Amino acid sequence: MSDHSQAPVTPVGAFEPPYYVAVFTTVRTQDQSGYSETNARMEDLVRDIPGYLGMDHAQTPGGLGITVGYFRDADALTEWRNNTEHRAAQKRGRAEWYRSYTLHVAKVERSHGFTRPQDPQSPATG
Repeated sequence: MSDHSQAPVTPVGAFEPPYYVAVFTTVRTQDQSGYSETNARMEDLVRDIPGYLGMDHAQTPGGLGITVGYFRDADALTEWRNNTEHRAAQKRGRAEWYRSYTLHVAKVERSHGFTRPQDPQSPATG
């Protein structure tokens, strides 16, 4: 998604199930003209969807991108899927930006997390 190099590295927290995830896995083309701007716009749009919970994104050095969107219910996910600007971005992605992609949608039935407490004797890292 957007350049998160300045953001702290932390996953989206666990939510009380059930909720839904959309796992979007991509391999992009060489020509990424307009991708960053469109991606930033999509991130702004999805935040306005009632029931949107957050997003995680990772990119491997080999070029595999994985984005996981979290949604409270199926209606929120459907609203995002049917958003007009999102639909146009999907079409452009197939035509220009993605060599391949997969989308997996799942209902989460169990969720938990862990965060190591900050060691008070260690300097903070950032």
